Amino acid sequence: MPISVILDCDPGHDDVLAMLVAHGHRDIDLIAVTTVCGNQTVDMVTDNALAVGSLAGMGEVMFARGADRPLAREHRPAADIHGETGMDGPARPANTLILDPRPAPQLIVDEIMSRPAGSVTIVATAPLTNLALALAIEPRIAERADVAIMGGAIENGNVTASAEFNILVDPEAAHIVFAAPWRVTMMGLEVTHLALASAEVRNRLRSIGTPVAAFADELLQFFGERYAEVQDFAEPPVHDLCPLVYLIAPEVFEVRDVDIDVEIAGELTLGRTVVDLRPQATAGRHRVGVDMNVARFWDIVIESIAAIGATSAVH
Repeated sequence: MPISVILDCDPGHDDVLAMLVAHGHRDIDLIAVTTVCGNQTVDMVTDNALAVGSLAGMGEVMFARGADRPLAREHRPAADIHGETGMDGPARPANTLILDPRPAPQLIVDEIMSRPAGSVTIVATAPLTNLALALAIEPRIAERADVAIMGGAIENGNVTASAEFNILVDPEAAHIVFAAPWRVTMMGLEVTHLALASAEVRNRLRSIGTPVAAFADELLQFFGERYAEVQDFAEPPVHDLCPLVYLIAPEVFEVRDVDIDVEIAGELTLGRTVVDLRPQATAGRHRVGVDMNVARFWDIVIESIAAIGATSAVH
């Protein structure tokens, strides 16, 4: 039986690839794509999500716009990595989809509460503002859903020495999400920095021969160039695919049961995900990824994108 997923994201090049895999893989029932300010403004990332959904034929998926700012801070976008639109590089697909009238946090609550307990997983590849707002509307969602995120790090961050981007943008929201009684599976930088889009991966994408695969390859072209300039990566890490592939094939990843909290007051450690991996620590209620099978990971990604029969064209 497919896993019902709400993808909360901020497209974003790697978020786009997560959207495509969620739509293309037979074991995922993509209920909704919800957006939040992160890589760019919420208006920009929502436009990006709708355009990609149109290209990939996601007419059965709900799309909802979420928070336009973090809970307690000013928004800090990632234009240095994702460009001025949040999805720079390829020509933008024409948008043929419309937004659900509900704000994203309300849609998240409605879908979780209207379905059997335990049947919905939220995959969050962005700052966790929408999830914190959904918990404020209806705390009981944490008793009825699981969460898998791309965010955080066990050791060094990628924006500061302590913090990864998604968590640092809204650390208060992340603190709320990890404190809620659901289980969060965290795929942080230790794992996502292994998910490198190599030349071989891009060759496999191009060989698919569909508009969706060509679009994905063009995204990786821009993404790779920016990562080489800004963070000195020879190949770009496609972070946001990790929590989604974990749902499809947990055996691809090595995970540990741990306790996780988020620092919201430290002058030098704001946004740090504090992961308790001490040998004497008892097994916690969250999970953190510590390693992955890279070859199997990319097999799943390529197979999923190849399964999409898009009818729209890039304009």
